[in-house]
Amino acid sequence: MGRLKLGIIFGGTGEEHPISVKSAREVANSLDIEKYEPYYIGITLNGEWKLCDGPSADWESGNCRPVIVSPDRSAHGLLVLDEGKYETIALDVVLPVLHGKFGEDGAMQGLLELSGIPYVGCDVQSSALCMDKSLTYTVVRSAGIATPNFWIVTADNDVDPDELTYPVFVKPARSGSSFGVSKVTSKEELAAALETAREFDSKVLIEETVIGSEIGCSILGNDGDLLAGEVDRVALTHGFFKIHQEESPETGSENSTFIVPADIPAESRTLVQETAKVIYRTLGCRGLARVDLFLKEDGSVVLNEVNTLPGLTSYSRYPRMMAAAGIPLGDLIDRLVTLTLAGRNG
Repeated sequence: MGRLKLGIIFGGTGEEHPISVKSAREVANSLDIEKYEPYYIGITLNGEWKLCDGPSADWESGNCRPVIVSPDRSAHGLLVLDEGKYETIALDVVLPVLHGKFGEDGAMQGLLELSGIPYVGCDVQSSALCMDKSLTYTVVRSAGIATPNFWIVTADNDVDPDELTYPVFVKPARSGSSFGVSKVTSKEELAAALETAREFDSKVLIEETVIGSEIGCSILGNDGDLLAGEVDRVALTHGFFKIHQEESPETGSENSTFIVPADIPAESRTLVQETAKVIYRTLGCRGLARVDLFLKEDGSVVLNEVNTLPGLTSYSRYPRMMAAAGIPLGDLIDRLVTLTLAGRNG
């Protein structure tokens, strides 16, 4: 059997573009080229699609050709522009290594659904659902799982600052990482925090503060057959957890470290893993996701957020947790591809 033709899409027009490039670089370093024939499709910040040699730091200036994923199933795969003519390259499967807006919000998944190419990860519905934190909370609450209390602020509605109990967190409802997130300690700070969040999304979420440890859980699998990796704990020295905001996150965060496995009681670890699986199924996730929870002093858990295409960089939490469970990134890619093709054929 020949190598699988694997399309790896990275970059994007959103704020998480550089993170995506770093994730794709780790994938490239871990990929078994005896099993896969990789095709790297980079999307520039301006939205240009390019077939390139790989996700190097200067990939855009390298040997690139214009490319699109064909939504026409009769032209199954990539259409590559070369000397005024289009060359068609069939793909067996696509691994989207994209984060945030236009990456894990259902937009890319919709294009891939039209194309008919099997792709790794959540479908359109669950991607969109998990991207919008207010919708995530609403659905998860219906399953009896605790979430923070929250208020939605849009152009058509507002919130009375005097009704809030401070501190609160103000964040874009549909954005990745911690871009646009502010901790607000008084009503005088609220207006500025709302403006910061609106730089990333017109829909803004105000959340009550949950007192507890931030715990992450990596989930791999489909439907009833789920594997939970080791859980981690975010250890903060001050402030609140911000990921990808540092100039050089590879060398560490200015205020946080990750403890893997988390230094929590065994019963808490089990509760986190089992709750994460329930959340994953409730939201219709497939393939992979990282479920972040708060572990309170009384031993209960509260949902923080769900990432359907978590970072795969050298410092990212999801691959660290899976590696701690005995699944390095190369094996993780194999499992994700197998799950995707089995799901398509099943």
